[in-house]
Amino acid sequence: MAQKKDIETEIDTHASILKTNNCTMRTPLVDEDGFPRADIDIFAVRGARVRIIELRNDLEAITNEIGKALEAVYDPTMTAESNGTESTSTDIPKAFARVDGVAPGSPAAEAGLRREDLVVKFGHLIHTSFTSTSLQPLAEVVAANENQSISIKVLRDGNPVFLSFVPRKGWGGRGMLGCHIVPLSPS
Repeated sequence: MAQKKDIETEIDTHASILKTNNCTMRTPLVDEDGFPRADIDIFAVRGARVRIIELRNDLEAITNEIGKALEAVYDPTMTAESNGTESTSTDIPKAFARVDGVAPGSPAAEAGLRREDLVVKFGHLIHTSFTSTSLQPLAEVVAANENQSISIKVLRDGNPVFLSFVPRKGWGGRGMLGCHIVPLSPS
């Protein structure tokens, strides 16, 4: 958690360099004629952008590690395995939804969510949280956590991946996540 906080602090430091120069991660550094802009410190902005990208990758890795550690603490199937007892097939996490699409630049895309990811856990929701094929409980969790981090666990190519994103309005597209999630048909 301390490493995560240090990374976030460093990201904020580099983001302030961008803010000082009235830039974002996507602001063009050349004018319409293709010449470097004279109104910004291009060297500082480029360095800050590169470092922010590196730190975001580090932050994602740390967040995944924290997610795995928390999963080990709170997941009864992992506790059963660590005690040397066998887990039954009902203990295996079961996917309840599939990501059908992710909008570029959305909170879901920034978190690393991909099309065809299978959702195993969304905040506190697991497959037993759903009594029908309706994903209404998922929508309620998103609405209740606007501008707050939600941790999710997905299966990607059969491997668990832990992600975290912040639902928010006004990111530039529809919804607060920017992804389309469909229920899995019961098997």
